[in-house]
Amino acid sequence: MSAPTPTRQPAVMFIFVTLVLAVMGFGLLIPVLPKLIVQFQGGSYAEGSGSYGWIMSAYALLQFVCSPFLGALSDRFGRRRIILIATAGSALDYLIMANAPTLAWFFVARIIAGATAGVLSTANAYIADVTPPEKRAQAFGLLGAAFGIGFIIGPVLGGFLGDYSLRLPFWFAAGCSAANWLYGFFVLPESLKPENRREFSWTRANPVGALLALKRFPAVLGLVESFFLLSLAQVMLQVTWALYTDYRYHWSPLQVGLSLMFVGASSGLVQATLVKKIVPALGDTRATIVGLCISLVAQVGYGLAPYGGLIYAVICVGCFAGIAQPALQSYITKHVPPNEQGTVQGVFSGLASLASIPGPFIASHSFGWAIAPGRGFHLPGIAFFEGAALTLVSLLLAMRSFRRTAALPVTPAPGTAPA
Repeated sequence: MSAPTPTRQPAVMFIFVTLVLAVMGFGLLIPVLPKLIVQFQGGSYAEGSGSYGWIMSAYALLQFVCSPFLGALSDRFGRRRIILIATAGSALDYLIMANAPTLAWFFVARIIAGATAGVLSTANAYIADVTPPEKRAQAFGLLGAAFGIGFIIGPVLGGFLGDYSLRLPFWFAAGCSAANWLYGFFVLPESLKPENRREFSWTRANPVGALLALKRFPAVLGLVESFFLLSLAQVMLQVTWALYTDYRYHWSPLQVGLSLMFVGASSGLVQATLVKKIVPALGDTRATIVGLCISLVAQVGYGLAPYGGLIYAVICVGCFAGIAQPALQSYITKHVPPNEQGTVQGVFSGLASLASIPGPFIASHSFGWAIAPGRGFHLPGIAFFEGAALTLVSLLLAMRSFRRTAALPVTPAPGTAPA
């Protein structure tokens, strides 16, 4: 699975390219996967949205179970090998979906992808390996920019290809994953130094044991509930986007892709240019709070927009919510020792996966319920309003956690500085 260890020095740009390729492959599917599943259900949005939710929940369940396991493996064997496993799983997932004759095969493909989904948490640990504490917010912002670039290219290309055939983007996504695997095999260097590796432990490698291990880090443990609810709100937004814009504004796959391209471009601009200025100026905690407030406003705006053009105005506001994620990641890494970054990042990736289990189900079934024939009221934006409520609770919990941490004695982890 791995070639001889490269002699290149690890750098943020290496992992940046890896994430661009991974996100681009995923972004290709967003404009077409919901529409394809709706077609399998005879064109019914109410039934198709429910099937789409179940398929996405199956992926999230496997990701939740396996993310801590992959995180613990990356702390033992290094980040590079896990990235190779994850990209290989993505390629297989896309190939199966490109040829799936029934909905059951979509479940199989998503289960494989969920079990090997370790790129994001491993990339976060990679960044913690190669950057000093005072520069991590900027580095995590660069990873956010990688997501932005991936979403600039992926969704619009997926929408363009989807206008010709709803299967074609899956083939292209498989090619992106294959290129990502080749890049990791021949180019990506290892970031985790031998002295920072530790023995594999099944206690830390299962989601419950890994979560309980956070008790050793009070500042991190206090953010678990907040991070979970925020992830749940984001999942509901992502899952509903293509269904919502297709149903309410009658957007084609290309139009859905163009809107997501605009999201990626605006978010990438903020992540690449403003995070490194805003987060140090506000501090990790204030930047997180400001970002959550902006996210809340944006989700309400999406649900209220009476026509598609207004969505773009809301995106221009909502892109500034992107300062919250790198600020929160920076805060977490400063309270965790170097040899446990992979496990902790795996836990938080697992929490995002845990939120992705009920998230697609809640969002898709709420959407289907609110637009069902004979319903006394019509509220297609209901999932966005639910997400706004969850973001508000997440904000309140984060503020409580930050206040409690500020009252604790400062004992930063070795090699780190307090937030």
